[in-house]
Amino acid sequence: MKFHTKAVHAGDRKRLGPDTPVTTPIYTAASYLHESTSRLDRIFGHTVHGYAYQRYGNPTNAALEEQITALENGYGTLTCASGMAALQIAVLAACATRRKSVLCAEAIYGATIRMLDSVFAPLGFAVHYVDACDPAAVETAIAQHKPGCVLVETISNPLLRVCDIERLAVLCRNAGAAFIVDNTFATPLLVRPIEFGAHLVIHSLTKFLAGHGDVLGGAVISDEEHFEPVRQLSRTCGPVLGPFEAYLTMRGIKTFPLRMERQCANARALAAWLRNHPKVERVFYLGDPTHPDAAVIRRLLPEGLYGAMVSFEIRGAQRDGIFDFLDRLKLVVRATSLGDVHTMVLYPMMSSHREVPTDLRDRMGIRENLVRLSTGIEDMEDVEADLDQALA
Repeated sequence: MKFHTKAVHAGDRKRLGPDTPVTTPIYTAASYLHESTSRLDRIFGHTVHGYAYQRYGNPTNAALEEQITALENGYGTLTCASGMAALQIAVLAACATRRKSVLCAEAIYGATIRMLDSVFAPLGFAVHYVDACDPAAVETAIAQHKPGCVLVETISNPLLRVCDIERLAVLCRNAGAAFIVDNTFATPLLVRPIEFGAHLVIHSLTKFLAGHGDVLGGAVISDEEHFEPVRQLSRTCGPVLGPFEAYLTMRGIKTFPLRMERQCANARALAAWLRNHPKVERVFYLGDPTHPDAAVIRRLLPEGLYGAMVSFEIRGAQRDGIFDFLDRLKLVVRATSLGDVHTMVLYPMMSSHREVPTDLRDRMGIRENLVRLSTGIEDMEDVEADLDQALA
């Protein structure tokens, strides 16, 4: 099936006796009654498929997991209560039989850095950071630190760098390290990292996939090698997504490709408008032909689909000036998220990268005058007018 068809049909219409619901229902049962104890025993032993307890599996979640697996071309998916829960499961599964060491991209979400430094490091994991857009530096760091896993984002948050995941996957496999890719910004419409050699892919379902600002959730998409460790960790630790959130996410995904195409087009138009604005010092956007990773972008991403994220620096602005700009906005939503149908703005220094050490933030290039936009599906002329009056 083609991508748009998968988004609409994958996971749905599982037969329940003689009748089949067109849309997957919300199964709220915590446990299940079976025709015999021997069947329940086989379910617990994983010799037959079935449901016993919601922490182990739920039909609504299973439908969503089938849908996401189809979109990412993975072997299997685990849905989680948040993107950060998905990240934690992915790292634990990757390092279950490997050295407890993580090599992470420097340019990455601030909460990811916080989790590695404040949760994994105290548990005895060695944590190191590297410029993931420099394959030679990654190769050197892998040889030096011998990580159990390497963690990157397809499109980095918030400066939109794109590392060569295909080349990094080869380096990881040669070193016996698991390769984890956070694909939240790119989405499977733009890039499917498992096709380029990733072992594990993570998503914040809250963002583009659900897409309407009403879900908190995450997902781990796995290759065959890591799928059972992922499921075992879920059964033991229980970071499961609720069935209502699974239903909302599945419904959102049915229109996700259409939304994402519109959002990509809007980002392209908005980036061009921002480049010509006298109050804007610099624009960060994947479609810029002078982007430092332009060659990799052309190879990994479809023509014209460069994501819905645009970051920009306001000329001469400091923290108070950024606050004034944000407070003057009337249409663009000032909120800590992205990927919704409405355009959203975030100040990384205040929120997403607030607790990142200053030296690392400086190496990342996050300056005090930087803001990050996630374009929605509105008419961009209205968004541009709002930004213009706020920048005045």
